[in-house]
Amino acid sequence: MIRIPLYLFLLFLLSGCTRIPQPASYAYSEQQKMQAAHHWDILASDVANQINNQLIRSDYLDKAVFVKATCGSDAVPCDQGETSQFNEGFRDLLITRLVHFGVPTSIEKKLSDIEVNYKVQVIYHSASRSTLPPGALTAITAVISVLRQAPGEIQAIAIAAGLDLVNSAAPRIGHYEVIITTSMIADEKYLFRTSDIYYINDPDFWHYQNTQQGKIIQMVSTDR
Repeated sequence: MIRIPLYLFLLFLLSGCTRIPQPASYAYSEQQKMQAAHHWDILASDVANQINNQLIRSDYLDKAVFVKATCGSDAVPCDQGETSQFNEGFRDLLITRLVHFGVPTSIEKKLSDIEVNYKVQVIYHSASRSTLPPGALTAITAVISVLRQAPGEIQAIAIAAGLDLVNSAAPRIGHYEVIITTSMIADEKYLFRTSDIYYINDPDFWHYQNTQQGKIIQMVSTDR
């Protein structure tokens, strides 16, 4: 009986598949995960620093700013009771940091004030997601290459062990992310704008969700 090496058999099976463009992932990168109010404060400090620097560059040192949470667009403030826990907490933290930087910050909006608006979008991914650390696939490929001359049974065990190792090394990513966008508007033009994206723990999504359910962006998988 002719014994075909396992890796050659797999290549034979793959060669019979329809040749269509293969999905390609992005290069390995990192994305921060918000898990504590301290992380909100870190973001508030970073945003306040950027706002302060932009005011200096624009020669608006004597201009006061007014921080406003928005729901949906920069022109629509959140109604009473509509904001999320993050929305309210981030506003307080951002004002505190702006004051620490010496930025004049108004309690109530005046016509001469520069508006600092921010909004939060919650994104839900229905598909289960995971990621591989750099070098994981290279390591398993190297093991298979070393065992290329081994019997098929040994190769099968090595591949199975390698897949188990890769799966155990692949952290599971939750279903939720948030986009936090902060804008500074002067004379009906954007003077400054930044958007930050974070992973969040699934049970904590309600910290970021406004009371209107429609604010969640659904990212539904079409894979079968």
